[in-house]
Amino acid sequence: MRRILALTAAILLLAPAVPASAATRVIVLPGARSAEGITPAGGGTYYTGDLVAGTIFREDVKRGTAERFIEAPPGTTAAGVDLDRRHDLLFVAGGAGGKAYVYDVRTKAKVADFTFGDPRTSYVNDVAVTPQGAWFTDSYHPQLFFVPVVAGRLGVPRTLPVTGPGAGGSPDDFFMNDVIATPSGDTLLVAATTPGKVYTIDPRTGASTEIAGLTAPNVVSLVLEGHRLWAVQLDDKITRWCLDGALSHAVPAGTITDPLFDQPVSAAKIGDRLAVVNSHIYSGYPPTSPTYEVLVVGA
Repeated sequence: MRRILALTAAILLLAPAVPASAATRVIVLPGARSAEGITPAGGGTYYTGDLVAGTIFREDVKRGTAERFIEAPPGTTAAGVDLDRRHDLLFVAGGAGGKAYVYDVRTKAKVADFTFGDPRTSYVNDVAVTPQGAWFTDSYHPQLFFVPVVAGRLGVPRTLPVTGPGAGGSPDDFFMNDVIATPSGDTLLVAATTPGKVYTIDPRTGASTEIAGLTAPNVVSLVLEGHRLWAVQLDDKITRWCLDGALSHAVPAGTITDPLFDQPVSAAKIGDRLAVVNSHIYSGYPPTSPTYEVLVVGA
């Protein structure tokens, strides 16, 4: 996420709890103060970040359990997360101040602490790991940040200016939110929350193209599998899309809703299901929900 604008929507009252259907599994994050990004770790396990506290949780979807895995220092936040499974490196978008972090999940140690862009205005919202390295979004500037990874070693970060229709954003205008990548890393896809659009970006040039036919208001994150795309939207739904071979056009393929959705903010695929993070972000900032959870629903 995947931080949602500067909370542009009016603060809503929490809806009464609705019993989960038999098809929905609820995994509560113990002691969480908020919840944001999620990334698969293999074997039915996932990592989820606490936006406000920076804590990293590890969930076992098969068992339906979650544990506090990495305790971040005070002042650390965790927006989007993505795991480099080849090298056991967890990349974390650190939100305000242009911050980003990298943890070694074998030792739980922080191995890198980056400051990108303009620390006064840059908001590093999400991250996508590719075979070449990790890409981070800046929600208030038309640019991406790249950290190369070679044989498990982190290289020197660089900034990629974004051009074309995906080049929105300014210190007063929230734009890019999530970023994902094709398996090769040759194409990036970004979710722009404010216009509810998705763009492809060429990681070599920064040129962007809108995916025609795809409109997803309040889109905060994306899941890509082949030519199937899921758009997670803050208005309590996830829309499905079918993309063409060039990833240039989309047609709608259905909508996922659940009575337990409460501002879903990110998702990850598990077989034929999705692990969906509830943000409860409209309860205030920091959010005030008594619990934060991952829902496992049909994809």
